[in-house]
Amino acid sequence: MSSSEGEPQLPNRTSEIRKDTVFGRWVVFSPARSRRPSDFKSKNPNPTSNHPTSCPFCIGRESECAPEIFRVPPSTPDWTIRVIENLYPALRRDLNPPDTGSDQAVGACRVTGFGFHDVVIETPYHPITLSDLEPQAVGEVLLVYVERVQQLKALGTLKYVQVFKNHGAAAGASMTHSHSQIMGIPVIPPSVTTRLSCMKENFDSTGKCSICDLQSDQNLMINSSTHFYAIAPFAASYAFEIWIVPREHSSYFHELDRAKAMDLGGLLKLMLQKLAKLLNNPPFNFVIHTAPFDLSPSCVPYSHWFLQIVPHLGTVAGFELGTGCYINPIFPEDAAKVLREVDG
Repeated sequence: MSSSEGEPQLPNRTSEIRKDTVFGRWVVFSPARSRRPSDFKSKNPNPTSNHPTSCPFCIGRESECAPEIFRVPPSTPDWTIRVIENLYPALRRDLNPPDTGSDQAVGACRVTGFGFHDVVIETPYHPITLSDLEPQAVGEVLLVYVERVQQLKALGTLKYVQVFKNHGAAAGASMTHSHSQIMGIPVIPPSVTTRLSCMKENFDSTGKCSICDLQSDQNLMINSSTHFYAIAPFAASYAFEIWIVPREHSSYFHELDRAKAMDLGGLLKLMLQKLAKLLNNPPFNFVIHTAPFDLSPSCVPYSHWFLQIVPHLGTVAGFELGTGCYINPIFPEDAAKVLREVDG
């Protein structure tokens, strides 16, 4: 998109407040100050050419990293993906896991900091980002996530695993080498509990899964593939936020099979390329929202996993902190239209 005089303006809309039935929050859409797509370009793009000579994530420097958990392919120096322990973990795997299910633990405000904090090095080569990889290679990264989540589930000491990626310093990345993270924790995070409660409330009132129902609004659709579709959510909290959603109802990300991972890899690559091209390679986060382990069968009809991409284009300020409501300067219908028109 160009910021020239010929650039199309966004539609003239009045402010609106929408309810997010997945996360249970209200979002204020206030588009008055942003009239063109170029108004949203990142003022703090992620650098792509900075290649420090001391990066421990680069191939050949494996001895400088924290212990390795596994690599792909296994047992070869010519790896494509490595999973390692985080050198500075937020949680400690060498502590005794808390008995969060005991009567004594119910209502407790403090448990031991037991858990797992891993790093997924997505490529051996520093200048390469996730969106630079071939679609199949992105799919292989997703399959590594799946394998590690399955390993953590098998331990029986964790209740939830969060897969996430921070791209750029403004999004929380401390290393410029392309990587993502996996954290396993012994409690169910409050945001996950809230998400499931909100989706249950919608299911009880409509008989529909909130996520499955997203497919019905073509104005929010960006792109689709055989098994997934990418949308701008109806009550997006952030400008140009994207959700990638499985077409088939599925509660658990870690049940993703190879064919679907390859399919998702292509769509994820395309969405990251679109955001980079449209918004000047902005910092971003993506997170995978899945179900807690040992989900009750009664929750399965409304629990649906999805991947959320959030570019960092603004600042969370006092109103958001005070109310829990977000202000979004672009309507998702307009964001979806702009993104549809961007070549990958």
